[in-house]
Amino acid sequence: MDNLEKMKNIRKKVFITLWSILLGGIAIIVVFFLLIFNGAIGYMPDIDQLGNPVNKFASQVYTADGKLLGTWSYSSANRIFVSYDQLPPMLVKALVATEDERFYDHCGIDFRSVGRAVVKRGLMGNKNAGGGSTITQQLAKQLYSEKAEDTRTRLLQKPIEWVIALKLERYYTKEEIITLYLNHFDFLHNAVGIKTAAKTYFNKEPKDLSINECALLVGMCKNPSYYNPVRQPERCELRRNIVLGQMLRSGYISEMQYDSCKAEPLKLNYQRQDHKDGQGTYLREYLRQVLMAKKPNRADYASWQDQKFYEDSLSWENDSLYGWCNKHRKRDGSYYNLYTDGLRIYTTIDSRMQQYAEEAVNEHVALYLQPAFDKEHKSNSKSPYHPSTPADKRQRLINKAMRQSERWMTMKKAGCGETEIEKAFNTPVEMTLYAPTGEIETTMTPLDSLLYYKRFLRASFMCMDNRTGEVKAYVGGLDYAHFQYDMATQGKRQVGSTIKPYLYALAMENNYTPCSVVPDVKKNYGGWTPRGGGSGGMVTLRQALASSNNTVSAYLIDQLRPTQFVEMLRQFGIKQRHIDATYPLCLGAVEISLAEMIGGYSAFPNKGVRKVPIYVTRIEDNEGNVLANLANGLPPQSKEVISAPSSYRMLTLMKGVVNSGTGARMRSRYGINAPMGGKTGTTNDNSDGWFVGYTPRYTFGAWVGGEERDIHMSSMAYAQGAAAALPICALFLKKVYADRSLGVSATEEFSIPADHSDCDNGLGPENWGWSNDPTGVDELMEY
Repeated sequence: MDNLEKMKNIRKKVFITLWSILLGGIAIIVVFFLLIFNGAIGYMPDIDQLGNPVNKFASQVYTADGKLLGTWSYSSANRIFVSYDQLPPMLVKALVATEDERFYDHCGIDFRSVGRAVVKRGLMGNKNAGGGSTITQQLAKQLYSEKAEDTRTRLLQKPIEWVIALKLERYYTKEEIITLYLNHFDFLHNAVGIKTAAKTYFNKEPKDLSINECALLVGMCKNPSYYNPVRQPERCELRRNIVLGQMLRSGYISEMQYDSCKAEPLKLNYQRQDHKDGQGTYLREYLRQVLMAKKPNRADYASWQDQKFYEDSLSWENDSLYGWCNKHRKRDGSYYNLYTDGLRIYTTIDSRMQQYAEEAVNEHVALYLQPAFDKEHKSNSKSPYHPSTPADKRQRLINKAMRQSERWMTMKKAGCGETEIEKAFNTPVEMTLYAPTGEIETTMTPLDSLLYYKRFLRASFMCMDNRTGEVKAYVGGLDYAHFQYDMATQGKRQVGSTIKPYLYALAMENNYTPCSVVPDVKKNYGGWTPRGGGSGGMVTLRQALASSNNTVSAYLIDQLRPTQFVEMLRQFGIKQRHIDATYPLCLGAVEISLAEMIGGYSAFPNKGVRKVPIYVTRIEDNEGNVLANLANGLPPQSKEVISAPSSYRMLTLMKGVVNSGTGARMRSRYGINAPMGGKTGTTNDNSDGWFVGYTPRYTFGAWVGGEERDIHMSSMAYAQGAAAALPICALFLKKVYADRSLGVSATEEFSIPADHSDCDNGLGPENWGWSNDPTGVDELMEY
């Protein structure tokens, strides 16, 4: 009897324990989902205010002439949207039959499918049993889930997506959910959204798609990379036929239609979209980073990023645009967010000038210089590096590039060892590669692709309005999809002889004039001698700058002192924190960005007043209310660097460069006769080619070079600044002057007072205290 009683008690305890576990588990699950529903766990969008996930929440970027440049949203791609009535009925039926056959019956979660997936995939290990995600859940994933780096993260995302799916079903009709899904799906090859996909694969509008074409696109929804119709046509055709079978099974097509469609081969009219993100891709990324920047914290920067931390800290304190979203709060007290708040950013860019700038860079660099580079390196065993690069240095550079690549860092983060990573770098994989004439599909090892991309020359261009400082064209590289390092504002390179106008400006401030006569005598300055021999005679500063005379530059920095020159560079807006006050500085031995050079040169046509480049004029909310008028809210846009008389003399000097000096091909080869000043620049080993110039209306400049300094050309005929960078500016100006709608005149003159004289107060030989004999030049003085 006692044993029986004990058994009853045990069963009772077990019964209570099991029920407690069950009810406790249910309670935990309920609480877990309530926390998700209220946004305490994971990201939960405020769907109650969500009229359109893209149009209302994605911030939009506009040009000064009202053109939409692009958007910023959780999914960064630009899309062309279509409404539900523009979708072919067979496309909708194919999607429902294949991805979610009970779509019209559930409330966002198909519990039968979830149960099937748990049993067959989870318990029985049948990976082909299909998943349990509904179309609505897939839409939630598209809109709000970032790419999961591991299984644990993905498992947490799933319940969040279930809750979002329930909310989507509450606020949207089934037709709206279908429309959002097809407008957001990434069909590869820059084909984001059904309209772009129809254009890319079939060169059609969505409404004109055939049954087979609808089935192919829906088939890609399972796994677009695996069922890629361009790379895997046979696999894609099999998947298309499965979709047709599902449509037959659901009663959407007849047996006759099924047989007829299945018998058709795969027919593509592939038209890859040339520009994934439209115009101004580099500018938009620059603005995204700047607007969303947080207050700099040294701990967030690598040990070698002192300069970046320094510049970011200055920008946070002095630049109204930098970190704007994290400096301003909304009505609810939270900070603005580009991805969710639907801001409208109005830039200074002119869409026509931006187009001409991008065309000029592509025409000269991709279609002219690149073939010359390839020809020169055709038999170079060390390509893409120059033949003079030591073998051990080349290998070190390659190893460094591998370790800095996204692939290496991702695998390292996932716990892979170096041997495993190196093996992956030497294993061929399918990939899409950049080519000057369009992208190509191929199979290549990641290591070979790394070297492949290094062989392409890089370039940047910028044009700024002298009157306002507004940047009218901004090109940070050839193709943002493949070369994402921005060489307009982010990249800094040695500037070569384009630094010389700053030195000559310092001379003008110290009573020199274009007519001043100086010795062109090669001399050793404390162990340093400038490259290029002097004539041994006397030259005017006008002649010296026109011919980019290194000997005279060395003489000037010696007379004016390197420390004074460093201070002058600061006045011209050069941000480099550590500039060595040495003699080689006079030949450009300092790294400067193109944007800094554009801002600095703007002082010459502006009576000595430097303009700070500005990129945004105002920011509005999604209802059109002006949140910030930045045209007058940036750091001081105007800063007097040199006196007006000095600037007039610099005009004379720099016009000489274009009229009869190293920049003369602007006139002779390109036929541009507009009043213009400028300066070419070429660094050691032809690693960098520069040209920065200005007209009365605009200051503009271009840089061309390799990804690394050891990647360059040998021939000065292609690599010097006059041949590599100047033509970009020339092509751009020809297009601008030809467009009458811009109202830019090639006859506009610089504003110089009638009583100005270039040669007043010059320092002639009679003022120096020694004879005209250049051999009598004093020895170097120690400072």
